[in-house]
Amino acid sequence: MNTTASPGERGIRLPVSVVTDPQRGGRWTSLTAGGREWLWHRDEPRRARVRPGDAFADAGGLEECVPTVRGLPDHGDAWSRRWRRDGDLDVVDCPDFRLTRRIRDDAGAAVADYTLTAEPGYRFVWAAHALLDLSPAARIGIEGPAVTRLHPDEGARWVTGAWPRVDGIALDRLGPDDGTAVGAVVLTPRVAVHDGFDTLHMSVEADGPPVSVALWRNLGGFPQDAPYRSVGVEPMLGRVFDRTAADDGDTAVVPASGEAAWRLTVTVTRRH
Repeated sequence: MNTTASPGERGIRLPVSVVTDPQRGGRWTSLTAGGREWLWHRDEPRRARVRPGDAFADAGGLEECVPTVRGLPDHGDAWSRRWRRDGDLDVVDCPDFRLTRRIRDDAGAAVADYTLTAEPGYRFVWAAHALLDLSPAARIGIEGPAVTRLHPDEGARWVTGAWPRVDGIALDRLGPDDGTAVGAVVLTPRVAVHDGFDTLHMSVEADGPPVSVALWRNLGGFPQDAPYRSVGVEPMLGRVFDRTAADDGDTAVVPASGEAAWRLTVTVTRRH
């Protein structure tokens, strides 16, 4: 059933449906609303046989990246492991932590509640590494100006600017392939992705840890030997891609209780 959009959303809210694959890293394989599939996919034969510690196998969808995105383990520990079902929870055990996830419907929204259990003081980054199927006309909507850290290449320290344009790059626009690939972390808890008549809204909530939205804007610039187009819009805990490069305050930290909790909410609206 269509529902009224919340404040900040324009149009009619469409019920969101999510499909996940616990056997392969808890990956979100489908995110649909109003007959539209939002997740981009790529044929990657390595994805079905990955083992912990393997290099990332980019098959698209939405991968749960924790405790880091870049660095080691590549895209984190959880995406390469088999998850298990425990009642209405998805659970994965990694060497340093346990992650649980519960995805539910809330008035047409997809709401994912997470808990990471580890030793108090454990520092981590989490990203909902969502690769989206978007047209060149799609636009990334973030209330600005928001502090933005642009990563011009894999190894470089970020350049700080204000959303939406940093170092001459208009991060809110995609356009056709131009042979570039950049990453950015925007210090904001919510993002809207506008494409045609539809808008995908994602937000992350947490009590204490820094929250942000990461962008992966690959317009045919990565990898060098066989580049392809992929666009990632990734709600995060933390505000760095690599936790080993984090300054104080840049990561989530497990509190004295031994549990860190957060929530991801996904809605879709359609305008007439």
